[in-house]
Amino acid sequence: MSAQLEISVEGHLGVIALNRPEAINALSGAMIAGIAETLDGWRGDGTVRAVLFEGRGARGFCAGGDVRAVRAMVVEGRLSEAEAYFAAEYAMNLAIASYEKPVIVIAGGVVMGGGIGIAGHAGFRFTTPEANFAMPEAGIGFFGDVGVNSILSKAPLQRALLFLMSGTPVGAADALALGLTDCAVAPEKLPELRASLVSAANSASIETAIVGLMQAHSIQAGECALCPLADRLAEHLHRDSAAAIVAEIKEAAEEIPEAAAIAALLAARSPTSLEAILQSHLAARKLPDARSVLALDLRLARLMAALPDFAEGVRAVLVDKDRAPRWSPATFSGVPVAAIRDAVAGAKAAVAAPV
Repeated sequence: MSAQLEISVEGHLGVIALNRPEAINALSGAMIAGIAETLDGWRGDGTVRAVLFEGRGARGFCAGGDVRAVRAMVVEGRLSEAEAYFAAEYAMNLAIASYEKPVIVIAGGVVMGGGIGIAGHAGFRFTTPEANFAMPEAGIGFFGDVGVNSILSKAPLQRALLFLMSGTPVGAADALALGLTDCAVAPEKLPELRASLVSAANSASIETAIVGLMQAHSIQAGECALCPLADRLAEHLHRDSAAAIVAEIKEAAEEIPEAAAIAALLAARSPTSLEAILQSHLAARKLPDARSVLALDLRLARLMAALPDFAEGVRAVLVDKDRAPRWSPATFSGVPVAAIRDAVAGAKAAVAAPV
């Protein structure tokens, strides 16, 4: 088992703590394997009646997948290893989404990318008002993966797309409105909540007990920022190409000053990523469950990881940190739209694809 995980059983509550605080608990391959192995082992263990995910360190729950390591695989020509990483991560996401026992998460601070892939699929999701949720993949040449489209498909289309395409972090209020979490809790109440969750795992009706804790501990999460803006921009986000969306939001910013920052963000994102985000989300809305969405994600990840923007985006943000990616193609005219559409095409094909 990886030292980057802390595994314990408290009463009847199995606890999986992400323990890589120096990297805001970014998910290494060993962590993914350890989580999957632990969940598999607890399936038939009558002692464990519920599972809790939490993160160690002051900065947050999880900053996402270890894309620096995946980039190294791609740059060194080890594409099969990169694909294996994504396949293992998505299989873990599916295990959480379909687990036979109640899965709980306490996710505060940074909750991004692969962190949402864990926290978003849990059945009972607690956060704190100061949390920051984001899918920043458009800034690293990738797309909104880890089955997030299965979660966001229940939100209004314009809200989901503005969150995914802009990659901007949102607070707990927007996360609640997007369906990424269920309940905001005051940070000083977290020790009390955690102790109560241990007790809840011993109760005759665990789910009822957890819902009661949500009702008892829930506080106002603040004001939404992104979702109201998305609603104002709804007509511009209901388009069938990323190029059209970006152009229309840029134009709308002349009359809606709050949209100017979003327009600037979109202009700096990978055009290929923006198209992949749009097409994968639209396709996911026609799929029946997280399993089929994660199958679609794996097909698209194979394509996106091999394209130039993934290695370049991770370089600019996480390796050299110059924040100056050189996208290829730099404009929408060169985006491989046909390849992206082929990767996400057809609900039946996505459902049939293995995860």
